[in-house]
Amino acid sequence: MSTTATMGEMANSVVDFYPKQGGGGADANHAGDFGVTLDELQSLMELRGPEALQKIQESYGDVEGLCQRLKSSTSDGLSDNLIDLEKRRQTFGQNFIPPKKPKTFLQLVWEALQDVTLIILEIAAIISLGLSFYQPPGHESEGCGKVSGGVEDDGEAEAGWIEGAAILLSVICVVLVTAFNDWSKEKQFRGLQSRIEQEQRFAVVRNGNVIQIPVAEMVVGDMAQVKYGDLLPADGILIQGNDLKIDESSLTGESDHVRKSADKDPMLLSGTHVMEGSGRMLVTAVGVNSQTGIIFTLLGAGEGEEEKKEKKAKKQDGAVAMEMQPLKSAEGGEVEEREKKKSNVPKKEKSVLQGKLTKLAVQIGKAGLVMSAITVIILVLYFVIETFVVEGQTWLPECTPIYVQYFVKFFIIGVTVLVVAVPEGLPLAVTISLAYSVKKMMKDNNLVRHLDACETMGNATAICSDKTGTLTTNRMTVVQAFLNDQHFREIPDPSQINPNTLEMIVNAISINCAYTSKIIPPDVEGGLPKQVGNKTECGLLGFLLGLKRDYVPVREQIPEEKLYKVYTFNSVRKSMSTVVQMPDGSFRLYSKGASEILLKKCSGILGANGEPRSFRPRDRDEMVKKVIEPMACEGLRTICIGYRDLPCDPEPDWDNEAEIVTDLTCIAVVGIEDPVRPEVPDAIRKCQRAGITVRMVTGDNINTARAIAAKCGIIQPGDDFLCLEGKDFNRRIRNEKGEVEQERIDKIWPKLRVLARSSPTDKHTLVKGIIDSTVLEQRQVVAVTGDGTNDGPALKKADVGFAMGIAGTDVAKEASDIILTDDNFSSIVKAVMWGRNVYDSISKFLQFQLTVNVVAVIVAFTGACITQDSPLKAVQMLWVNLIMDTFASLALATEPPTEALLLRKPYGRNNPLISLTMMKNILGHGVYQLIIIFTLLFVGEKIFNIDSGRNAPLHSPPSEHYTIIFNTFVLMQLFNEINARKIHGERNVFDGIFGNPIFCSIVLGTFVMQIVIVQFGGKPFSCAPLNMEQWLWCLFVGVGELLWGQVIATVPTSHLKCLKEAGHGPGTDEMTEDEMAEDEEEIDHAERELRRGQILWFRGLNRIQTQMEVVSTFKRSGSFQGAVRRRSSVLSQLHDVTNISTPTHVVLSTANASAAPGNAGGESVP
Repeated sequence: MSTTATMGEMANSVVDFYPKQGGGGADANHAGDFGVTLDELQSLMELRGPEALQKIQESYGDVEGLCQRLKSSTSDGLSDNLIDLEKRRQTFGQNFIPPKKPKTFLQLVWEALQDVTLIILEIAAIISLGLSFYQPPGHESEGCGKVSGGVEDDGEAEAGWIEGAAILLSVICVVLVTAFNDWSKEKQFRGLQSRIEQEQRFAVVRNGNVIQIPVAEMVVGDMAQVKYGDLLPADGILIQGNDLKIDESSLTGESDHVRKSADKDPMLLSGTHVMEGSGRMLVTAVGVNSQTGIIFTLLGAGEGEEEKKEKKAKKQDGAVAMEMQPLKSAEGGEVEEREKKKSNVPKKEKSVLQGKLTKLAVQIGKAGLVMSAITVIILVLYFVIETFVVEGQTWLPECTPIYVQYFVKFFIIGVTVLVVAVPEGLPLAVTISLAYSVKKMMKDNNLVRHLDACETMGNATAICSDKTGTLTTNRMTVVQAFLNDQHFREIPDPSQINPNTLEMIVNAISINCAYTSKIIPPDVEGGLPKQVGNKTECGLLGFLLGLKRDYVPVREQIPEEKLYKVYTFNSVRKSMSTVVQMPDGSFRLYSKGASEILLKKCSGILGANGEPRSFRPRDRDEMVKKVIEPMACEGLRTICIGYRDLPCDPEPDWDNEAEIVTDLTCIAVVGIEDPVRPEVPDAIRKCQRAGITVRMVTGDNINTARAIAAKCGIIQPGDDFLCLEGKDFNRRIRNEKGEVEQERIDKIWPKLRVLARSSPTDKHTLVKGIIDSTVLEQRQVVAVTGDGTNDGPALKKADVGFAMGIAGTDVAKEASDIILTDDNFSSIVKAVMWGRNVYDSISKFLQFQLTVNVVAVIVAFTGACITQDSPLKAVQMLWVNLIMDTFASLALATEPPTEALLLRKPYGRNNPLISLTMMKNILGHGVYQLIIIFTLLFVGEKIFNIDSGRNAPLHSPPSEHYTIIFNTFVLMQLFNEINARKIHGERNVFDGIFGNPIFCSIVLGTFVMQIVIVQFGGKPFSCAPLNMEQWLWCLFVGVGELLWGQVIATVPTSHLKCLKEAGHGPGTDEMTEDEMAEDEEEIDHAERELRRGQILWFRGLNRIQTQMEVVSTFKRSGSFQGAVRRRSSVLSQLHDVTNISTPTHVVLSTANASAAPGNAGGESVP
């Protein structure tokens, strides 16, 4: 990958972010500042392993040498000198990848204009305008019969242009409103994104102190501390590492974790995940110059050329998109993920709501199209027969413009019927409702990363929650200890402990805890000290402080560089061990970990006199019974601390971990308490009432887990429930061959409440098992909370993944849909409330919109057929459309949620959008409105004693008669909007109406506008001013809607068997392959652009990787550890079908599909 060339291509588009790679002049003066140029660093970062080491030795002597050239120090990092930091940014670029430019307002206007119905209207309006200016010669051409009799006097003929102009004006209004909505949506998204990006911080050493800085402020030369769960924000070279393993699948597609060490392979790349261990790296490339940045720049360059090809590639695009999909799922697309954050393309699988809505909108659209076509045909036929057959007129050339004007008028009426029929307000309502909820959810500590997650959450039926930090406070404190053969119920006084043992404990805890874990004095006087780093380790360090000892002097005496070997904690070991070299050259290993695991490795224990004595399996069983189980039953987490002395000659084989971490001597067992958060039991009760099952999945001991679950209310005495350990769970769900069987899971999960000592794979298996289960008629919608890197697969697999904002690692946040900024379970309940609220808001809007649609379409249709003229004119229809669509969606979509939402069960995936109650409301109100309007249309002139407006000639002045119809229609909609606030048949429609100022102001605003239109609208709106009495009648009929609503509410829904629900979710079995392919093509433009960039890149990458890798991936695909992305087998078969056309891709896609399982969940990148 010749980067310099790439830089050249890119120089024009990303000028501000890094200096142009001009002639030697620029390089020369860089070298003047620092002993190394941007180019040199870049070419260095493209090397791997031994080649990289060799290059460093040849060019700089060693890493220290490179460090000096970058004017940095391995121990103290950079100074906080702002001028120096700025100079580094100038020379080596900023750690920032420029996002794609947002669409400008004009582009959004242009997109809104592409709407087909609007285009038709514009054309019709322009024709109408043109014709109205055309005066036929021989004005009084009698030959045209009664047709021309309509043109009364010149004043009226002059006004012919008004209707066309008014239509154009209202089209402009609609377009501007749509564009503005899109624009503000985009703006909100970007705000959200930048908020997520600002929250990502990283630990660097400056002036010898470790500080957390925002990722964007990192510069080349920084000394960064990397630890388990980090997502590397820049490229760098490892200076010192402990047991560091990196998941580089996002860059290479290789799912195996890569071991990194300063002496074998020190190259760390941005966008990769730290899966184990810790270390320090020297930052060598940031932003667009890092490996991820270079890929982006390539993408950026590829996009321009692709744009041109797009016109040709329209047809192939479906195929390309399909071919892309498996790559995406396998790689966890590093690119896709980063791009996803930039343009926030929603997840692929349509959310429940989107699926139902799309289907409904299409159905309504088709119906509208048919109605409008019939309307036009009937009008034209009627006119032609009336004029040429009944009256026997012949078509005269001079009459043509007049006839054409009639045809145009009919055409406009038809289009208006269509405009009103198509609910284009639906997508708007959804967007507004989601965007509004997301904004408000921020206040409830939910940071939503994928919009549809918010609505899916409303359908959740199960929550699998972590224990530590979510249900508990994550403030660990040691409350009991067993040492020197004594069980202390509280922290003992140092004098009660043998000094030898005390010394041992102080060293074992100070050295064998990550040096990043510390306890900092409280900010406020009398507050709790702050715990930084791993909370369990902080609990242990707090225990030392409670013993009146300090860990800092020990760490100063043995700094991190002097640690001989570190076995870091991971979910398989469930323990951590550190080896130090003693002054006499021998080694001592300190170990700490889960007590039942570590005690099995102990063969000795420090007795009452502080001397080791033997510790047999019999003693161990007794200790478990007398010490560990009682602690666990009180909800304490038990940690065992031990040590072992090893000889220096012969030096032990450090890689053989099983031989080294064994034969330990137990120093102490401590019980750590993590109190349940006070608000959790109440939150869990709410969930259970709302029909959501809460399950606890934890790595802790089963007794501890059971005790905490009882405190939270997850399990209640007398219930029929299961609490399993990971081992039992696996034994029960796997067959003889060790494969997971769905039937076996189905026997367990409905009753399972606590899964203890579970591995990340167990969590993933459980989530997948519940989602794939068919025991209940509704598919379960599962939410999962997680904070560790190992929770990635489960978070991805779940319908909604919640990551912890405070304790969560970057990997977990990346795999999640919603980030809980306060790590609190009760915020999940808020998310459920908001999710249900979104669903209800859409239903309210639908109920309102469909009533208007049904009535308007029927009125326009029958009116046109019977009186040759729609009672509601084009401009009036557009105004109605504006109230129904834009304003109503704003008003109804911003209803705040109430606690009452949590009293009902979830709707479920297959439930129709429009329930029977809603159908009853729609039809009931429709009937009322139709009766009123038809009464007014056919006998209105008699009731009000005014001239009839029926059969008025072309361009006649607006009649009071039709104005009353229009006015009544709009007022009925206004009052019906209040009815629409309730969709479950509640009586009180005003309940909480003043809690929603948006709703009140919109209803009042619309009413005022309506008065203005009727009284002063005149010719453009086809309105004649009404007097007081007429207004009061219109109002009376409108208020009648509210009374009629009460009548409808009295009719029991159960008796209306004839009603059918509408808007079911798309059934799984109904979807044919063609439909799926169509679905793929429907993916919005942004995603397609993004996708093409990816295709270019992945193709390039995959062709460069040799077939050898493909073969090795095949060999490995047997092991299933990880998260296969959400799309199920149907699609993967489909891809293979589509891919057959080009054999190379078949190989790649299958290879990648099989690589996916091995990729244990770290597949995503922010």
